[in-house]
Amino acid sequence: MLKTFLRAGAAMALVLAPAAGQAQVETQAQAQAAPVQDADPALWVVKDEDTTIYLFGTVHVLKPGLSWFDEAVKNAFDASDEIVLEMVEPDETEMQALVMRTGMNMSGPTLTEQLPEDKRAALSAAAAETGLPVAALDRFDPWLAGLTITAVKLQKLGFDPNTGAERMISAAAEEAGKPVSGLETAEEQLMIFDNMPADLQTRYFVSVLDQVDEMGPMLDNMVVLWANGDPDALGALLNEELRDEPELARRLLADRNARWAEWIDARLDQPGTAFVAVGAGHLAGEDSLQHFLAQRALNAERIAY
Repeated sequence: MLKTFLRAGAAMALVLAPAAGQAQVETQAQAQAAPVQDADPALWVVKDEDTTIYLFGTVHVLKPGLSWFDEAVKNAFDASDEIVLEMVEPDETEMQALVMRTGMNMSGPTLTEQLPEDKRAALSAAAAETGLPVAALDRFDPWLAGLTITAVKLQKLGFDPNTGAERMISAAAEEAGKPVSGLETAEEQLMIFDNMPADLQTRYFVSVLDQVDEMGPMLDNMVVLWANGDPDALGALLNEELRDEPELARRLLADRNARWAEWIDARLDQPGTAFVAVGAGHLAGEDSLQHFLAQRALNAERIAY
């Protein structure tokens, strides 16, 4: 289950971490110092007579030094009239209010009390490693505690949302004067997790505690497959565990991909060109976005480059 929520934790790092300021300056300095490695992530296109929609799979947090926003990806971006992300980041104040409303539990059982007794020492260890006091985490719902620990751990390992695909695409769109919209809102994404059954949330959080030291190698492997443009291997890696959690697969992947396919189908009725960037896991596996497009007789063609 950790791989599933690792990518979710990476996504939430976008909204749980500051979007600018000193962190941005440090990231830019790291990017300038890091050796540049070529990356060619997968890109698809769906089109009709007067509409073109590019589909690009992202990694939400990356280490500096990957050159991916070039070649076919940059050409598709430049040709697009609008940019569509999974979610447009809210400002920090709005995000804090959303987290408080959806992920905090100020009166019920504490996080520690919801854990099996043999996992409570692991909570203390993870809290100490990430610098998050147990007393503060105790008022978090299990899903938020898991995503927060994951986001902080990834940043400590050098994975930065400021060098991730969404923020680089958003910055380029702002510079080019291209409109940016979201397929979902931040609240809708948070509610996907908050609406999960309590036992599923706890199982997820236990998986974070059990495998916190494996997060770095796991995401490193994901990034290699993404950079090599291998969606089949990436899909197998990301989605294999979802077979054991069909309800989780439905909530995180199938339902959302079906809604996004409906959006793309409707968008084809409007002339123009759009660049749609969603997490790479949504463009791989049996319940991929391409699968739901095919159900609507729409073909997503892989762009070779």
